[in-house]
Amino acid sequence: MSQTAAQLVAALRRGRRDATAEVTVLADRPDATVVRCGHVVAKAHPPGTDPAELAVRLGVAAHPRCAGILLPPVDDGMGALPDGRRVTLWPYGEPVAPDAPDAAPWVEAGKLLARLHAVPVAELPGPLPAMRGPVKAARAIARLRAAALPDSAAIRAVLHAWAGLPGWARGVDRTDDRTDRVDLDRTDRRDLGDRGGHRGHRDRTDRRDYADRQEVDRLCHGDLHLGQLIRHRTTDWRLIDIDDLGLGDPAWDLARPAAWYAAGLLAPEDWDRFLGAYRAAGGSAAGQGDPWPRLDVPARALTVQTAALALAKAAAAGRALDGAEEAMVEAAVRIARYMEAVG
Repeated sequence: MSQTAAQLVAALRRGRRDATAEVTVLADRPDATVVRCGHVVAKAHPPGTDPAELAVRLGVAAHPRCAGILLPPVDDGMGALPDGRRVTLWPYGEPVAPDAPDAAPWVEAGKLLARLHAVPVAELPGPLPAMRGPVKAARAIARLRAAALPDSAAIRAVLHAWAGLPGWARGVDRTDDRTDRVDLDRTDRRDLGDRGGHRGHRDRTDRRDYADRQEVDRLCHGDLHLGQLIRHRTTDWRLIDIDDLGLGDPAWDLARPAAWYAAGLLAPEDWDRFLGAYRAAGGSAAGQGDPWPRLDVPARALTVQTAALALAKAAAAGRALDGAEEAMVEAAVRIARYMEAVG
């Protein structure tokens, strides 16, 4: 148990006024430490978390407009740990079972995202910070570079694919950056077969300028994956983890499932269920026709982010890539090769 986890356990027991209460450590990582005591979960947020931005995000999670979408916090004023990390309390809920992929709540995830993206931001506490997805992608690349790994074709490909993204997707420019799209559907699906019925050809002249897009100021989760859903009650799913919540392009919230689908890690029927549920619930981030013109850039960014983290983590642990990591690195390699082919 890390020092942060030990401090969090002690703080939670004090808050519960029970020095011997049974506490379970659910996560103990540098970027997040989470412990459970009965029906309450305490989370130590990442070092350097802005207290003002966290307060706004907590206010959004507790706001009536987000009821039934985001898990609301427990108002208990935990404050900060001795090491300075901010602490928040949440109701405990059952997570998605990792050993039951057929029961994964893709339909529920799609519906929740559609509802989140439709929340009127003018009625929420503010000022709302920016959604942090692109910043996290940039940090993944920084981590890969800081690892100073021996040169390899995979690392070169990941960095080349990263350099081909527009500035807003790299977290460095939100207003004036234009780039040709590299089509994930063409670079990945051509090797995986036409599953899901998406077209494999696009017009490279289609450019996506961040400032010109119509939906850049929607409320976004920022880090959507199945680990961010819990059952608050027997049948009610909720979105958790507000660290990356904020204003941004809602297409980013669809990007990780899209990247998994393009890399062959998400079954076509699950992708169709997720996207179909999102659209049926009024979600507009992917349009109503071919989703790839809207999802291409965010999905590429998540592909590269995941590949960069995979390479860095595997090297740090002295192990080979696992199957899922290998698939994402290969997807990044295909993106880089396509970029080279089209100039």
